[in-house]
Amino acid sequence: MNDVLPGEIGRWQRVETAFRTAMDRLGYREVRTPYVEPTSLFVRAVGETTDIVEKEMYSFEHHGEALTLRPEGTAGAARAYVEHSVHNAEPVTRWYYVGPMFRAERPQRGRYRQFSQVGAEVFGDPGPGCDAEMIDALVGFLRDIGIAAPDVFVNSIGSGETRAAYRAALTAFLEPKKEGLTGESQRRLATNPLRILDSKAPNDQEACVGAPTILDFLSDDDRAHWDTLRRHLDALGTPYHVDPKLVRGLDYYTRTLFEIKGAYDKLGAGSTLVGGGRYDRMIKDLGGPEVPAIGFAAGLERLLIASEVEVPAGVVDVLVAPIGEESQSSAIVLGRDVRREGLRCEVDTRKASMKALLRRANALGARVALILGDREIAEGVALVKDLASQTQETVARADVPRRVREIVLSSAKAASAPAGERA
Repeated sequence: MNDVLPGEIGRWQRVETAFRTAMDRLGYREVRTPYVEPTSLFVRAVGETTDIVEKEMYSFEHHGEALTLRPEGTAGAARAYVEHSVHNAEPVTRWYYVGPMFRAERPQRGRYRQFSQVGAEVFGDPGPGCDAEMIDALVGFLRDIGIAAPDVFVNSIGSGETRAAYRAALTAFLEPKKEGLTGESQRRLATNPLRILDSKAPNDQEACVGAPTILDFLSDDDRAHWDTLRRHLDALGTPYHVDPKLVRGLDYYTRTLFEIKGAYDKLGAGSTLVGGGRYDRMIKDLGGPEVPAIGFAAGLERLLIASEVEVPAGVVDVLVAPIGEESQSSAIVLGRDVRREGLRCEVDTRKASMKALLRRANALGARVALILGDREIAEGVALVKDLASQTQETVARADVPRRVREIVLSSAKAASAPAGERA
């Protein structure tokens, strides 16, 4: 688990804002669910044989109730959807979330035991148009935060009929190779053989060479969904790769699966940025009606490693520098009036020297320093010091907030102009 200090938080906020903007444009609304849920929710929703449930959950007992810190966001959102009978209020529900998750997994680059995720769920739309739109929007979001060439990988694992047929075929293929599998995959051969396809162990990967692919077992309905998904992605101009071995690590998925990878130079083998898919059975399994659903999640820490998002170094636009004991109250009032112009303003009330105050203004990235001493107060003015141009002017007290705003906005406008215009 790690701290995020003020010097780092600006990049987090930029990525979160870009994500919220992308979701808002698609008509998604934010949902906030508890950090703690009944353990049984994750066992039912995520799957009893998944790594999350078997190895990674932070679970405890409180007053006789088994509880767990949420390891992912979909189960809680689905529980809230069922509990509040949202399906009675609207035919299609689009939610997104931003917040911490908890998993006791082995820490590695971009993965922590408390980590932050952004994610979204759509309830009520059977797709595949919904699926394609979600994938395309995520590609746009990743590009917006400076991940230039995200790679989309898609697969279909079908629905019940398809899964049963494929599971039998895969088990029959791997059974003669059982002794060569890792201990974990030998156990999965009986409980969840599709997960063996997801193994990173060389022995398991070698055993899977030549295995039947689930795409060869799709039912007519599953095939129609899969073909239409790809047609929509083609229409959107969203490049993608078909990956028949893509199964992901959660039991609840049906039909569409996708991963988006990128920033290989920064993340290496762990280059998955976003993962998601369709889970059409979960709402019914949690006691609700038969409602189709699709969702995704992305770890913020990994997005920050992968992205090129930068933020201005400036903490404030203006520093008010009172000189002398008597100027403190006037400086505090001036600071408030400057903030009312929509500017970021700090008043330094340490009774420091002029040199120290100006050094502080530069350290905070302020564009303007307002000097307010006994003489300025007596004359009803303030000394406005433009720290970028190294000029200063004396301005009537009543006009200071407006004048400071003009200086700051002109600086921002110049910074955002094309290079040719700035020259």
